[in-house]
Amino acid sequence: MKKLLITALMLGSAVFAVPSIEAKTTAISSASDPQIRVQIGGRQRNHRIRTVTKTRIVRVGRASYRETYRITYLPNGRTRTQVISRTRIGR
Repeated sequence: MKKLLITALMLGSAVFAVPSIEAKTTAISSASDPQIRVQIGGRQRNHRIRTVTKTRIVRVGRASYRETYRITYLPNGRTRTQVISRTRIGR
């Protein structure tokens, strides 16, 4: 019975002591934090889309084709490939 009573008192006192300690520490840390955050200059990232046109020879079965295609490099690292023209150049 004594152990149960002592355990209950310890838990009860911890419940009241812990929030007051946290409130004191947050009040002290919030006073040292700046109220205004200033950023000089903007982001220096280059958001340019780059486009390159290339030519290649492709064999489909017995026929050969010259393909001209456009590669677009996007700012997020992805690429987009689009075939512009396909001309038959041989058998």
